[in-house]
Amino acid sequence: MDPLGAPSQFVDVDSLPDWSDAYEAKQLDCHQSPVEKAQVDVRSPFPYRKDINEKIILWKGDVALLNCTAIVNTSNETLTDKNPVSESIFMHAGPDLKDELQKLKGCRTGEAKLTKGFNLAARFIIHTVGPKYKSRYRTAAESSLYSCYRNVLQLAKEQAMCSIGFCVINTLKRCYPLEDATHIALRTVRRFLEVHGETLEKVVFAVSELEEATYQKLLPLYFPRSLEEEVQSLPYLPADIGNAEGEPVVPERQIRITEKPGIPDDASDEEGLEADLSFIGSHAFARMEGDVDKQRRLILQGQLSEAALQKQHQRNYNRWLCQARAEDLSDIASLKALYQTGVDNCGRTVMVVVGRNIPVTLIDMEKALLYFIHVMDHIAVKEYVLVYFHTLTNDYNQLDSNFLKKLYDVVDAKYKRNLKALYFVHPTFRSKVSAWFFTTFTVSGLKDKIHYVESLQQLFTAIPPEQMDLPPFVLEYDVRENGPYYSSYPPSPDL
Repeated sequence: MDPLGAPSQFVDVDSLPDWSDAYEAKQLDCHQSPVEKAQVDVRSPFPYRKDINEKIILWKGDVALLNCTAIVNTSNETLTDKNPVSESIFMHAGPDLKDELQKLKGCRTGEAKLTKGFNLAARFIIHTVGPKYKSRYRTAAESSLYSCYRNVLQLAKEQAMCSIGFCVINTLKRCYPLEDATHIALRTVRRFLEVHGETLEKVVFAVSELEEATYQKLLPLYFPRSLEEEVQSLPYLPADIGNAEGEPVVPERQIRITEKPGIPDDASDEEGLEADLSFIGSHAFARMEGDVDKQRRLILQGQLSEAALQKQHQRNYNRWLCQARAEDLSDIASLKALYQTGVDNCGRTVMVVVGRNIPVTLIDMEKALLYFIHVMDHIAVKEYVLVYFHTLTNDYNQLDSNFLKKLYDVVDAKYKRNLKALYFVHPTFRSKVSAWFFTTFTVSGLKDKIHYVESLQQLFTAIPPEQMDLPPFVLEYDVRENGPYYSSYPPSPDL
């Protein structure tokens, strides 16, 4: 604690100028007028958004000194890394932090884990592990670094945090090129704020003197502060700007044929997969797939091995995933029929499906399938549960059994393996019969995971109410049918 009357070493985020402030001051000094919208012919994929810019702060300083809801610590898999960021956080947080970290039993690359802030001004610390960078494994490193930022932001959303202070997650020890890493950091935060901006009031990028220039250079690309800056920044955006969530877009992988078989992979050039793909043809042999027609015939005849079937299925799923990442699915996303909420009593991610929000006869169901894959691919890598609200659905919202069968057949094995429960809320007699036939005669392995839930009170025994974003009509229906036992529960304002 600071001596009485002594200035605090901690810095309140509300006292820091946001990303727009310096630019507006410069415009006033130069008497510049903003560019009229009509003058802009080509818009950036990251258009000028004043509301988002007001949430962004670039600050040269020690992230451990920020007074905000949470700060980010970059560490290694055992959470014992000695780097300037971690050492400062440990020094200011006090010895209790080390004791709590031992309970976490480490953290995998790309994951994010939460502890208290102890003696820090920040209430929480979110610990994450950035990837070790090698040029030949660049794609994997990009995906892992994206996961770091995305998982930190998701954790902040789940815990209803108002402000978060990011350190530069890629440490010098891990050899990630600063500019490449900054592109991923900025676009991931930008995409998150576009969708979940109402959940965060301030996002601070705490940088050192060495990192400040790179952030100053790249921030206008993703957070332009005027229409003029948006247009000026457009030519400098990289070719890969990620998908709708900022995640790196990975072209469908092809099997590499080495120029000299038998030579260990380490002996090949360090230029990576991108360079090697230029030598691959488009015919079946070059793709190492053999005779595709023969494979399909063998599948029909039941003669293809289990391993070959799995390989074929993985290729099919990857094609769907690539298409999902490339397609504009904003019209399906706007339905808010599938979204992530909090976690259940076992700490598993909860995904919600709102039946009434699916206008089956009005939308392209193939795009709906693509959207499901797009949203669920990174969720299904860990254990998760589904909550399906059948509340007030009618014939126009009923998913066809053929569509559900196709969905079940297309998705990767991890979806089925890691799905631990499906809560069927407010079922009707007809829907129970349909579900029984579907899980008995059409798909296998799903029947034992379905739990019929007649009231929200039952659901809340498995998933705490504060972890649920409930559509208002679901809550109203439940109160009407089952009584106002929990009518004070606030519905999500976004649904």
